[in-house]
Amino acid sequence: MKLIILDRDGVINEDSDAFIKSPDEWRPIPGSLEAIARLCQAGYRVIVATNQSGLGRGLFSIDELNAIHSKMQHAITSEGGQLHGIFYCPHDPKEGCDCRKPLPGLLHQISQRFFTDLTDVPCIGDSLRDLQAAAAVGARPILVRTGKGEHTAHDSRLDPQIPIFDRLNDAVDALLIQENSNT
Repeated sequence: MKLIILDRDGVINEDSDAFIKSPDEWRPIPGSLEAIARLCQAGYRVIVATNQSGLGRGLFSIDELNAIHSKMQHAITSEGGQLHGIFYCPHDPKEGCDCRKPLPGLLHQISQRFFTDLTDVPCIGDSLRDLQAAAAVGARPILVRTGKGEHTAHDSRLDPQIPIFDRLNDAVDALLIQENSNT
C-alpha cells in the first residue's frame, strides 16, 4: 500500500494566521487539487494530518470543521482525486496532547488505522512541526514553500537534507518522476 500524508493549511489550501474557520474561508492553493488527483491515479492513498487548535480554542465548532472538510473532499473529488482519511488534532496547544504536531501521535494514529509502518512514507508540510512529526516516525519529510513554507525554508533548525518544492504540484511531480525511475 502506498500512502502519502499531507498537511492541510498551507499545503492543500491557503493558510491564515486567523485560522480557517468556515467553508467560505477554505480556498485551494492553485494546482493542489490536481496534484492530489494525480497521486490517486498513481495508486497512492492520500491522508491529511492537520493541527486544528482553533477547535480547542473555541474559534469554530466541530460542525464547521466538518463542513470545511466536506468542501475540501468535494473539491478534490471533482478533480478526480480522493482522500482516504483526515486526521486532526483538535486540542489547544496548552493541553499538552501527544497528537499535536510536532509530536507524532497523529501519525501513529494513521499507522494504526492503515496497519502499516510509516517508514519512508512521504509527508508533505509547510511548517517545521510537520517535518519534525514525519521524522519522528521515520517518514520522509518534504517541505513546500506555500503557506508558512517560505519562512520554514529559512529556519536554522531545518534539516538541509529535506527536499523543498515551491508547491504541492511540484513535490508530486518530483515524487512521481522518482517513483517511475525506480521501477
